[in-house]
Amino acid sequence: MAYQGKHDVDEAYLRCLRILMDGQGYPMVASHDPLIVDAALEQATISDRGADRFELQMLYGIRDAEQLRLINENQHLRVYIPYGQEWYGYFMRRLAERPANLAFFVRSLTSTK
Repeated sequence: MAYQGKHDVDEAYLRCLRILMDGQGYPMVASHDPLIVDAALEQATISDRGADRFELQMLYGIRDAEQLRLINENQHLRVYIPYGQEWYGYFMRRLAERPANLAFFVRSLTSTK
C-alpha cells in the first residue's frame, strides 16, 4: 500500500523506525523533517541505543545549522553530496519528494550564517 497523505507517510515511517531502533541492525534515518529527526533521537533513547548504534542522514546544503547542531551533540550524521552526470536529477527528485525540502534548501541559500 502506498500512503498518499503526509500524516499517513509519517506514521508509517515512525512505525518502521520503532521496529528498527528496537532491532539488532544499524538504523540509518534519512530525513530533514525536524519531527522525524526528533522522533529518531527520542526513539534511540527509549530503545537504549547510543549514538554509535544508528546514524542520521541529510543532503549537503539542506539544514546546515541542524547538521552542525547534531554533530555538536555527538550524533552520527552522514551528509550526502549528489555528484556525477545525474546529480541534478537526483537532487531535484529529493527536493520534489517533500516540498518542505525545497524551503530548507532556499533558506540555506539565503542564510547569512
